Amino acid sequence: MEIVLSVLYLFLFVLEILLIIRVLLSWIPNSYDNPVAQFIIMVTEPLLSPIRKLIEKSIFGGKGNVLDFSPLIAFLVIRILQNMIGKF
Repeated sequence: MEIVLSVLYLFLFVLEILLIIRVLLSWIPNSYDNPVAQFIIMVTEPLLSPIRKLIEKSIFGGKGNVLDFSPLIAFLVIRILQNMIGKF
């Protein structure tokens, strides 16, 4: 059981690093043409897309949002999961 939790913790850590890279790439113009950037988007989008949909349905959502808060919420969820795994 400990090995499974360690692998899950490592997976969450790698996902967190990929999210940080994706946020940094969003600040660089024309960075999404790179194959590495496309891979990062492909890996992180399944996590961020449902969060964006939930934000749009909330009172904070709407078409005029300038900032994307989905990575921040994803970081919080990942940290909560890592803390839960660390307690076992």
